[in-house]
Amino acid sequence: MTDAITVAGVTVDTRHWIGGERVASAGTFTDHSPIDGAVLGEIARGTATEAAAAVAAARAAFPGWAATPRAERARVLHAIADGVEKRLEDLAIVETTDNGALLRSHRRGVMPRVAHNFRFFADWLLTLDHEDFDTRGHTNHVSWDPAGPCVLITPWNAPLMLATWKVAPALAAGNTVVLKPAEWSPLTASLLADIAAEAGLPAGVLNVVQGLGSEIGDALTAHPDVRRISFTGSVPTARRIAASAAARLTPLSLELGGKSPLLVFADADLDLAVDLAVEQYDNAGQVCLAGTRLLVEETVAEEFTRRFVERASALKQGDPRDESTDIGPNIHPRQLDKIDGFVRRALAEGARAVIGGHRGEGQYYAPTLLTDVAQDAEIVQEEVFGPVLTLQTFAAEDEAVRLANDTRFGLAATVVTGDPARADRVTARLVAGTVWVNCFFVRDLQAPFGGSRQSGVGREGGTWSFDFYCDIKNTVTAPKGWRDHG
Repeated sequence: MTDAITVAGVTVDTRHWIGGERVASAGTFTDHSPIDGAVLGEIARGTATEAAAAVAAARAAFPGWAATPRAERARVLHAIADGVEKRLEDLAIVETTDNGALLRSHRRGVMPRVAHNFRFFADWLLTLDHEDFDTRGHTNHVSWDPAGPCVLITPWNAPLMLATWKVAPALAAGNTVVLKPAEWSPLTASLLADIAAEAGLPAGVLNVVQGLGSEIGDALTAHPDVRRISFTGSVPTARRIAASAAARLTPLSLELGGKSPLLVFADADLDLAVDLAVEQYDNAGQVCLAGTRLLVEETVAEEFTRRFVERASALKQGDPRDESTDIGPNIHPRQLDKIDGFVRRALAEGARAVIGGHRGEGQYYAPTLLTDVAQDAEIVQEEVFGPVLTLQTFAAEDEAVRLANDTRFGLAATVVTGDPARADRVTARLVAGTVWVNCFFVRDLQAPFGGSRQSGVGREGGTWSFDFYCDIKNTVTAPKGWRDHG
């Protein structure tokens, strides 16, 4: 295999990054662009050998990085953010080519957010503190001690942003990292390794290993030297990781799937409601937080549907590198087959496609809205992860809440209403890690993020991230027993 490929004029090393060096593998896997199916290159295919080497490098680097003063760790993270901003255009075009998300979104929102992830946790680290408190004259002092090597396994739908949601707090906390990106979108993780090295991050503090699913994942998650595992992805994979980690009781943070509701009440601003509903097609529906189940009060359902169809039908689907494109391709032929299978089965069971309901050319799936669906139908209960929404109606608030909560998931929910009292009542009863009221996808890194039920385990963000990535220690000191050292 060649050591590097060129993607849209940007050179990307296809080898692993282990212990501050590029490392090849005996085997490779092929990376394709979802835009047109073109082969982007052959990527180093890691196995247990590379997994062990990466964890060993992280373990060796851990004492030095953990002992590095907070201010210096923060400085390095800010330097990484500077590097991201310097290479923003490279990162944007490579990620668009690799995973098919809109280039305009990467330029204006996603990559600036990547830099912000590093800056936020660098700054949060410097303010992380807990006021000492007294217990019968004894002083309690809480500290956050770095835990050790962390394995971070990230998904393909927003590769670099979701990776840095984990990498930044783990490094800020004083841990070392082994990052395993998704095999369908591995390229920007390699660029991140370059940026981190140029920023002065010591060798072995960040390691990047590529590979296919459990072929390398099992070796990483079962390794006895790993102290934390953070994973974003599917429930079945999470079960496998949890079983692997259970033998050593390795702490886990799991951000999993969703089947989130978007509730529209009759007193809502319907234009706002429609805008928020159409926004659920963002990233070709490949968003775990998406409100894919539209629950609309029956008295406004007909007008809502009319306006929705008008707005959704105007969306432009096509090449994500085109500034005018609203919806790009789905990530992989297997994912497209999965989406199409869900829709075909739903239609066979009596669902009606108000719009869409079919494939486009290549790896594109038409934005779809299905009605006449039963609450227990597969299309209502299971995560499709594509541009497919369902619409159901409700007659009263209690029914809306019941339908909203009637899944095994609990990642997010969106409520659209003109009544603040109703918003308070409904949000208090919804089972979800995040609830948005009259908005969507407003994400502050100070806030806890995670899911309920089978949407995940644990919370990250702000102090919650440090709580996970650290061993929290309480030191209790008596006011007596001191000798005079004067």
